[in-house]
Amino acid sequence: MTIRFDNRVAIVTGAGAGLGRQHALGLAARGAKVVVNDFGGGVDGNAGSSAPAEETVAMIRDAGGEAFAHGADVSNAEQVGDMVAKAMADWGGVDILINNAGILRDRAFAKMTIEDWEAVVRVHLTGAVTCTMAVWPHMKAANYGRIVMTSSSSGIYGNFGQSNYGAAKMAVVGLMNVLHLEGAKNNIRINTLAPGAATRMTQDLLPPAVVALMDPATVTPGLLYLASEGAPSRAILCATAGGFARTFVLETEGIHLAGEDCTPEQVAAQWGAISDVTGAQAYESGSPQVMKFVGKAAAAAGVSLG
Repeated sequence: MTIRFDNRVAIVTGAGAGLGRQHALGLAARGAKVVVNDFGGGVDGNAGSSAPAEETVAMIRDAGGEAFAHGADVSNAEQVGDMVAKAMADWGGVDILINNAGILRDRAFAKMTIEDWEAVVRVHLTGAVTCTMAVWPHMKAANYGRIVMTSSSSGIYGNFGQSNYGAAKMAVVGLMNVLHLEGAKNNIRINTLAPGAATRMTQDLLPPAVVALMDPATVTPGLLYLASEGAPSRAILCATAGGFARTFVLETEGIHLAGEDCTPEQVAAQWGAISDVTGAQAYESGSPQVMKFVGKAAAAAGVSLG
């Protein structure tokens, strides 16, 4: 099966360089019309220029594709609304949204300022929300949508000096989980890409040999699958240097403590059993997880939930 995006319209945020540019090029090469969004600022989010987005558009057009640039700040609802309105006016819809835009303001938490915290969360999390809100009604009306959030190993597993970035990157996973449930009836599928690539945000931190291996182009195939018609939904796909793996949030079976045994001392004493991964599950929503514990409590009390 060949994955194509003919007659599909995609918005890629942060597409002026790095991963976003590769994503935009990949979508266009397979037939999509692409809105190349980039504020054009520095890695820290300051300043702004239309040049990076225009360069990506030129690359797409030179290869025979269709694209236009838009410099919306992804956290600005008015600017994002204008971007989506232009896509609708020019091409009649928005089928795919790639929430890729991001900035870095790394520092140890003890030295973090609230301004640096808010700036990073505003772009990564609020930006993803703002863009998704803008396309959501159009996707619902069309009964079709593919949205990809961008997370990171810094959010899923942690990385020193990136509390702001890591918090925002894990937050988009929670956003995905809820939107997966809310969008299912309208064939809107939501996934998360957790990429590792040598971009302007990371290449100065990596040895040259590692930079050579971590080409953004080796990540984009995973993105294209997550944005395709046959995509899964609610998946976290990790992609780095041509390697692809799926991350699951698993919960152990756990234990039940009843009556006088329900004490912190018993939690401590049973910590090994609580942590036993035998039979761990990946829940599709919060309700089954709650009912697991309610079921254990009911069984211990001899109460029927039927």
